[in-house]
Order: sequence, then structure tokens, then C-alpha cells
Amino acid sequence: MPDSSFSLVLPVYNEEDVIESTIEQLQEILDAAQCQYEIIAVDDGSCDRTPNVLATRKDVTVLTHRRNRGYGAALKTGIKRARYPWIVITDADGTYPHEQIPYLVSLAADFDMVVGARTGANVRYSNIRKIPKFFLVRFAQWITGSPIPDLNSGMRVFRKSIAERFLRILPDTFSFTTTITVAMLTNQYAVHYEPIDYHLRVGRSKIKPIRDTIRFVQLILRTGVYFAPLKVFLPLAGLFFVGFLFTLGQDIFIRQDLTERTLILLIATTQVGIFALLADMIDKRTSRF
Repeated sequence: MPDSSFSLVLPVYNEEDVIESTIEQLQEILDAAQCQYEIIAVDDGSCDRTPNVLATRKDVTVLTHRRNRGYGAALKTGIKRARYPWIVITDADGTYPHEQIPYLVSLAADFDMVVGARTGANVRYSNIRKIPKFFLVRFAQWITGSPIPDLNSGMRVFRKSIAERFLRILPDTFSFTTTITVAMLTNQYAVHYEPIDYHLRVGRSKIKPIRDTIRFVQLILRTGVYFAPLKVFLPLAGLFFVGFLFTLGQDIFIRQDLTERTLILLIATTQVGIFALLADMIDKRTSRF
């Protein structure tokens, strides 16, 4: 890799119990690996002692949101301030194996993004969250046409220049990682998945399963419409067309009359099909990725 220096962006929200030990652990690991790096901690409106702890860390760039804006918003703030060509993101809650960061960075030489996929030998993950993720991952795989071992891992390395191109569509919520995954895959960027372990977090999780699952579905659908409109709209047009053929057959052989239902389905098929083609043409003409 011509320049393996990186900016590690650490979103922080009410992590007073672990933030100091996390930063010290990261520095110890990265210094031992002789990495050229900076750590950017983004306090996303914490209301505990987290701001006080961060204020004592003169060896870390600390950015602050006056109010809680969301995980994705914290990452975007850090990315904008980063001074190195590679971005590393991880969490401050002790769930990810930070000792793997130097290795993930070394793998990035041949890729645009390296994702620490939570498929290692020691993965402790909530069974409740596995159910919606099973369907979300398969929906995202259909949209992107690529296998996705881990859709929203919070430990990954990616090029800052590419992330900046997507910033305007990346959400301020936990769906940031999901969206950047779909965006990169639909734009044919090279993404590598490296198995890592995953531990139970220290403290209380900020994720709300039902609300955030709904948001994930909305974000994947929106990103799919944005980058792969044919994948989203052509199946809908096909469904209307099948309905049109079915009712047309009934009109010819049973009713012996052309009904309004058949005409409506024909119009719906035509409109959705044309809309899908136009959306795809607009996407190809205006894409700057």
C-alpha cells in the first residue's frame, strides 16, 4: 500500500465506563504495530461523564455534537475531519477485536473496503437480532448481486475519497454501515470480508431491534432504488404483467369482454416498466461514482 496511514474514527455516546480504556488499548495496539495513525473520538451528545473523560485526552482529536445526532452522523463528522487517506471505524464498547485493526489495514492494499465480518470462531451475538438480519442480508444480496457475510459490521477499513462521494446519501443512524456496504457493492468497488470475533458489549446497547430493523429495510430499499432501480422496479412490473395475463385470459375465455381490471394492470405494467428504465438511465447518466 503506497500510504497505509489512517484515521481511526471512534463514535462515542455515553461510554464513560470504557472509553478511556478503549483509547489506551487502541493506542497500545497501533503503536506496537508501528502504524501511522490518528484517533478521532466523536462525542455524540453524551449525557454522562464521557465528555469529561475525553477532555483529558490530549493525544486524541475530540469532536463534539451538542446533541445526540446518531451513530452515522458521528462517523460522518469524523470522516470529514480525517487527515489520512484511509478511514478505520470501530466501536468503543468492547465488542470488536481491536488487535485485528493493523491486519485489516494491511489487507486494504488490494481493496476499496475491508470489512471485519462477525463470522469468526468466537462470536457472541443476540439471537433476537439474528432473525431480522437473516432476511435483511438476503434482500441486500439480491439488490447488490454479491454475497454479504456481514451487512452492518462496525469494524471496517475504507478509502476516505470513496466515502466522501457517498456522504450525502449515508444516514445519520446505525444504518450508516448497511448503506455504505450496499452503495459500494452496487458501484462495483472491491470489498473484502475478513472473519473476526465479536464479544458482548460493555454497558447497554443503543440499538432498538424493532425500530432499527424497520429503518434498515427502508435504507436498503432506498439505496437499492438509488443505485439499482431495475432490481427494485422490474419485479414489480413483472408482477403486474402476470396479473394482466391472468385477467386477460379470463376476459377472453370466460367473460368474453375486455374489463377495466385488465386495462388497469396493463397500464400499471407499462408505467412501472418505463419508470424503471428511466430511473436506470438517470442513474447511469448522473452517476459520479
